[in-house]
Amino acid sequence: MSTEVATVPTGHDPEAMRKVMNRLKRAEGQLHALTESMGADSNCKDVVTQLAAVSKALDRAGYMIIANALQSCATDDVDGSGSHDGMSADDIEKLFLTLA
Repeated sequence: MSTEVATVPTGHDPEAMRKVMNRLKRAEGQLHALTESMGADSNCKDVVTQLAAVSKALDRAGYMIIANALQSCATDDVDGSGSHDGMSADDIEKLFLTLA
């Protein structure tokens, strides 16, 4: 009797998702450090700089996710009628525009 577990393809590029997770963890660390350093004597410029870094890291993670979805749609379905995570190419475009 085999105890092998079948894996279901998710359509996500594992390397791309690893990069997204690394970026999100970096943003999480930056945000944690920022919240820990907040206080009455916090330097406004430093706080805003750190907020901008966290925001940019989150935006880049979102763009990477959308780029992966677009690549998957393009390679999985050349005529553009397929979907990625239940989204059409138009849905993915709308998702991209929410970050822009």
